[in-house]
Formats: sequence, C-alpha cells, structure tokens
Amino acid sequence: MKNHSEILIIGGGVIGLCSAYYLRKAGHRVTLLEKGTIGSGSSMGNAGIIPPSHSIPLAAPGVLTQGIKWMLNPSSPFYIKPRLDADLLSWLWKFRAACQDGPMKQSIPVLRDLLYTSRDLYQSLIADEDLACDFEQKGLIMLFKTEAGLDEGRHEMELLRTYGAPATELIGDALRAVEPAVSDAVIGGIHFQDDAHFHPARFMDEMARRVDYYGATIEPETEVTGIDMASVNGQKRIDSVTTLQPSGPRTFTADQVVLAAGSWSPNVARNLGLSLPIQPGKGYSVSVANPANGPSHPLIAHERRMAITPMGDTLRLAGTMELSGLNLDVSEARVTAIRAAADEYLKLDERVPAENVWVGMRPLTPDGLPIISRVDQVENLVVATGHAMLGMAMGPITGKLVAQIIDGEEPNVDLEPLRAGRW
Repeated sequence: MKNHSEILIIGGGVIGLCSAYYLRKAGHRVTLLEKGTIGSGSSMGNAGIIPPSHSIPLAAPGVLTQGIKWMLNPSSPFYIKPRLDADLLSWLWKFRAACQDGPMKQSIPVLRDLLYTSRDLYQSLIADEDLACDFEQKGLIMLFKTEAGLDEGRHEMELLRTYGAPATELIGDALRAVEPAVSDAVIGGIHFQDDAHFHPARFMDEMARRVDYYGATIEPETEVTGIDMASVNGQKRIDSVTTLQPSGPRTFTADQVVLAAGSWSPNVARNLGLSLPIQPGKGYSVSVANPANGPSHPLIAHERRMAITPMGDTLRLAGTMELSGLNLDVSEARVTAIRAAADEYLKLDERVPAENVWVGMRPLTPDGLPIISRVDQVENLVVATGHAMLGMAMGPITGKLVAQIIDGEEPNVDLEPLRAGRW
C-alpha cells in the first residue's frame, strides 16, 4: 500500500514538472520549487525532438578527440573552453573512459528503452490530458552534404538498426520527395521513422496548468539557499529546505525530496555533502516564424550538428555544445553558425534572421546517461538529473520513474545503469 507523503521537488523544468504530475496522480502532496519561472531553463528553448534515433550517448568513440580538435574554434559544434577547473578536469577524465566502444554499446539499450518508453508516455499523456503542443510523429531526417558525412550516417544507421531503430536511406530526389524544403546541396539523408517532435514551451505551459489543476503547489522565483539535515536511526535525512523568495526567506519541509535542478543540481547537492559529476553544456537556439516553404519534418544538419524543427507556426534551429562553465553568456559566433545551417541545408524563401535567440544549460554526465536514483548518503532524497540534450525527450519517463522509486514499485526500465554512485 502506498504511503501518501509530502514531496518537495527542487527544479521546475520538464523533469520536475513531470515528476510532480506522476506523484500527484499517485496521491502524494507535492510542492515544486523553481528559482526562476517554470520551464525557464533548457525546457523552453530546446529542439523539441523525442528521438529514439539518438540512443548513442554523447560519450562515444572519437568524440573527445574531435572536441579537442575543435577547442580553438569557438563556433565549432562541440567547444571546450580551455580553463583550469578541477571539476571539469575530473569530468573529462571520466568522459575519456566512457568514450570507448564497450561502454557506448552498454549505454545504447539503456537510452533506447528510456526514449521509446518516454515517447509512448508522451503520446498517452498528451491524449489523456488534451495538451495542445503540436505533437507529431513523422520521424526525423539526418541530412548530409558530404560523402564522408553520409558514410558516418550509414554507420550510425546500421548500429542503431541492431538495437531495433528502423531507418531508411534517402538519396537525391528521393530525399526531396519526402522533404521538399531540403536544399539541392544536400546529397542524402537517413529517415528515422520512430522519432517525434512538438513545441516544448507549449507543452510546459499546458503541463504546468494540469499539475496546478491536480493540486500541486508551484512556487516560482524560489531559490534554494540552504538545506538542514537530521539523523534518524543513524541515517541522514533532509529536515528542511531554506529558500529565498521575492517576499523574503521561506522554509519548506517534506517527507521526500526530489532534486531535479538540471545543471544547477551539483550546487544544490553540495549543501548535502554530495558531489554529482555533472558539467553544464551550453546550447543555443534561434526561433522564427515558420516560412510557407519550411520543412515539415525535424531535421539534423549533420556536418553542422544542428537541429531544425518545425513547431506549428514556429521554426527552431538548435544545437552546439559548449563546455564553458555555468553561464548564460551569448556567443555571436555560435548564433551565426546556427543561422548558417538553415542557409546551407534548406531552400527557404528568405534568410533566417538573428532573432529570438535562446541560451540554456544542459546537464552532462561523463557517460551520457542520466542519474535517476536514490543516494546512499541521504535517506529521503531522489536525484533526477544529468539528461544532457535529452531532458525534454525523457521528461515523462523520468517523472514516472521518480514516482515509482518513491512508491517502491517495479520501475518501467532498469535503474541500475542510472544510479547516482556508479562512478
């Protein structure tokens, strides 16, 4: 029998919001704390793709070597800002170990199961709650301008096929028959049929309303400033959480606490004496009105490592990975690189303007897998973070798993590879 508890969630992105939804549906009393506005982090400006095709983790053979080559180019798809930082150096050492064929192949089925289960939960959640967020499952098309890029895509396609992801190669006119918006400079593409896409900001707005409707308490503009611990029967527990709101300090108590603060999770964890190996990976997006001859499928410009996603009346270009610390500074070189992807891979009526630029921080673990687990050091804490570029895609499955962990139920997927202490 479930013990309906008081749950405090730290973080109001898609992970926190989906956790609040499933915990309320399970009957728990839920309070959600967000230091900004709901969804103001990476949940609002991302590419809006739910991609089982992205089951290969960021930590893959050759990635670190390529990143080092790109280090001197601040507009490159994967940029590591050179700096002496102990946490970054420790993370890079663990990342190096994960960028091997064996660890990668162990991670692929984990990400596959998370992504497919989350996509199915999105479908049922959107239907059950009647959420207007421009959700479509038309698949995703990887685009290639070079033979070398196409060869890389074919290798990736064959690898993912062995794990159950269907894909079709499209060359020349066959590609443009499926997606007429693709430029003639693109020589081929690979269509992954199982992927879906939607408008993430609209989903977040709709979900916030549903969570509020079901009785959760949402506290925006509430920054965690301290955590008090207690010892019960020899085990450490979170006793209270101190916050700062516009009206002044406020303290919250709860039976269970969920840490879902994305790239800010390590800062909160330090209050608990915990070290989470997470680096913030800065990403960018540019959003414009979707032109009449814009694409109807989400696309990946392979050589640019950019996503191009139609979201109803919006066209979003998103991408890049910048390891430069926890900051939201805008690099004009990166914005220019994102706009260039549209010019190179699409045949639009006019050039994409540099407007509605967004910057967000994606929480990166060294092995590319999220952390979804309890921790040994704090008896009443569940950590749900480290989703890298797939946080939006994994929102529902993560929220569902958080509820299952708290209720002691059999989880939808194997949690062993996602445990906090695996390093």
